[in-house]
Amino acid sequence: QAHLVESGGGLVQTGDSLRLSCVASLRTFSSYTMAWFRQAPGNERTIVATISQSGDSTYYADSVKGRFTISRDNAKNTVYLQMSSLKPGDTAVYYCATNLLRIRPIPRPADFGSWGQGTQVTVSS
Repeated sequence: QAHLVESGGGLVQTGDSLRLSCVASLRTFSSYTMAWFRQAPGNERTIVATISQSGDSTYYADSVKGRFTISRDNAKNTVYLQMSSLKPGDTAVYYCATNLLRIRPIPRPADFGSWGQGTQVTVSS
């Protein structure tokens, strides 16, 4: 079971940028697909982005395409989420996930077996 720790959340204004980090305690981090999900109050947890083991393949939710970038540093066991042009609608708790159990066209929370505790991102208008 992976131990994931997110950081980098905070309160920002519309149009600002923020970078989230997730450090994973995995012996072979480079063997794991990594993902970012988010959950706003009263809403379901939804996919934001995923990145393949080597980092050469990524997936983005339509709502963040062109604004968010997922990346990873396998030497540091870390996955990042660079968020730009932030909007109030991006306000949510952001979760890092790994241990991919099932591959679907649109990733769902049930497809991942390990989760971090989440980091709050709040975008003010």
